[in-house]
Amino acid sequence: MAYLVIGLAGSIGALLRYYAGLWSHEWWASPFPLGTLITNYLGCFVLAWFSTWVVARPVPEWLRLGITTGLIGSFTTFSTFSVETVQLLHAGLFLLALIYVLTSLWGGLLLAWLGYRLAAAKKA
Repeated sequence: MAYLVIGLAGSIGALLRYYAGLWSHEWWASPFPLGTLITNYLGCFVLAWFSTWVVARPVPEWLRLGITTGLIGSFTTFSTFSVETVQLLHAGLFLLALIYVLTSLWGGLLLAWLGYRLAAAKKA
């Protein structure tokens, strides 16, 4: 059951990721990969929130894995972040690459922390 749910949820997450990229390209013309940054920020927050929230609830393992590994795991993308960083470096946009790496790291950690805090506050 877990394999099926992870696969189905992963398909949904991948499609959401694809549409998020299309959406961001409609209004963002800069070489800075804002679409991936927003997607990964959202994933950091939601994964931390859900992973914390689900601990105190009787959620079946297959559903938890479907949401975390399948949906959120396929929605966020470290590989795209890495390739986009290398592309910025190859284009000579060193400062933009550094800004992208730092905002991805620190913003992702901050949003994961906020997601955790929000879910933990709801438990209390």
